[in-house]
Amino acid sequence: MGIRRSPTVRRRRLGMELRRLRETAGLTIERVAEELECSHSKISRIETAQVGATPRDVRDMLGLYGVEGEERDHLVQIAREARQKGWWHAYVDVPQTAYVDMEAEAASIRIYEGLVLPGLVQTRTYARAVLQAVRVDLRPDELERRVEFRMARQRLLSQGDPPMLWMIVDESVVRRPVGGLSAMREQLHHLVKLTELPAVTFQVLPYEAGAHAGMDGPFTIFTFPDSADLEVIYFENTQNDFYLESVEAIRRYKFLFDHLRAAALKPDDSIALLISLAEELPLKSEGE
Repeated sequence: MGIRRSPTVRRRRLGMELRRLRETAGLTIERVAEELECSHSKISRIETAQVGATPRDVRDMLGLYGVEGEERDHLVQIAREARQKGWWHAYVDVPQTAYVDMEAEAASIRIYEGLVLPGLVQTRTYARAVLQAVRVDLRPDELERRVEFRMARQRLLSQGDPPMLWMIVDESVVRRPVGGLSAMREQLHHLVKLTELPAVTFQVLPYEAGAHAGMDGPFTIFTFPDSADLEVIYFENTQNDFYLESVEAIRRYKFLFDHLRAAALKPDDSIALLISLAEELPLKSEGE
């Protein structure tokens, strides 16, 4: 099943282009809305990718902006692609965020985590334990559905053209026995195995690093294959999510990530730590 397809990223690209073309044509949002007999908010929400635009919407807007030929056809095609449903539509019953859309389209994903391992590398048992801890209100069937969704996301790493995944996690993350001692042993071995993939790099930020650039909280940097798509800095928790895409925000968080990378153990040393920690844990926890 192909995963690298993100309607959200295409909506962002289309919205930015439509805004650029409108401004080049010297038209205000109000004027465009008046000419197309629609609300001001519709034009604004299309340009900010809050909603998708139909191919007809795009043709009408481009006609007003004087855009024709190949450029018009290209943008109309993007509008068609943006309306296609991603693989995650099969999990419409599971609350989702824009993170999954961006994850599916990214050329590279750089993650700093201070509390848990990233979802892309979690085992089923680890994922279940995390979800049980942060969502105590879930029914068993709802919990399992979320676990299945998280496992489905991981197929991204085994496809033919996976994104470059670079993870930095606090040392406490690999020492905390999420799901029990034997479950954590399994998780550590799984993580070591994943680091054998050419596209995966993993580093541990040791306690000895002291104060560090990630103390403001976890973040993800998405870079996309099309240079027309701006990089995105993404933040997420159990209640909400948001992202930044200003040039200054991107510059700042890439700078922070570089500092974290320099402060962390080298990849080989990080893997050695994972192996050492796994060997200290029992095959079975007491009572299993």
